[in-house]
Amino acid sequence: MNLFDLTGKKAIVTGAASGLSHGIAEGLMEAGAEVVIIDISAGTEAAAKEFCERGFKAHAVRANLGNRDELNRAFSEALEKLGGKIDILVPAAGIQRRSKSEDFSIEDWDMVLNINLSAVFMLCQLAGREMLKQKSGKIINIASMLSFFGGYTVPAYAASKGGVAQITKALSNEWARDGINVNAIAPGYMATQMNTKIIEDETRNAEITNRIPARRWGTPDDLKGVTVFLASHASDYLSGAIIPVDGGYLGC
Repeated sequence: MNLFDLTGKKAIVTGAASGLSHGIAEGLMEAGAEVVIIDISAGTEAAAKEFCERGFKAHAVRANLGNRDELNRAFSEALEKLGGKIDILVPAAGIQRRSKSEDFSIEDWDMVLNINLSAVFMLCQLAGREMLKQKSGKIINIASMLSFFGGYTVPAYAASKGGVAQITKALSNEWARDGINVNAIAPGYMATQMNTKIIEDETRNAEITNRIPARRWGTPDDLKGVTVFLASHASDYLSGAIIPVDGGYLGC
């Protein structure tokens, strides 16, 4: 048996029209899974169409996950597209806002916590209800380096990703006995649009790169292997873990 084969598995990945989530969805499809992409982007349908043109099974659902009615509608629609079954959930959609903590607006705080934490919990809860019925499932949350330390000028993001790590452990404690594995990936410094300001800051970029033992920033492809591992039978006895994918950053 190929422990990493996902043929026939049904997955939902949020935020996958672009960025890290797009790479995660691609990795799942490359391993054989059928994937519904949920994203607010106008490019959501185009992303799914491109995957289909490459021979993968992909669907698109456009929704604002910051709106709870839309989130519930999007999950129901995605589940319907998957034939009423979900084996894998990756609630990867996230946003960032930067400001000195003394100036950070409560509006930005609410927005970041809503998308990065509350929506993640709601999606886990919705998927968990379906997975409990079938006594199996894989939930892969997206934590962060800021699940381990505080960062600078991103208090809401740090709080949300600390919360994601704790939600992962809490859900694992309750659901592992029912065959549901809940884990999280903690990406290191990734060369994505969210980090453009840091990448363009030559001094900060150099400081970060020099601390990474791999001496480079990560890419969406770097998350494919660990995602497939956590989505597959290879990880059936792993639950409640927060796995850094950071080029060795946390070891320094």
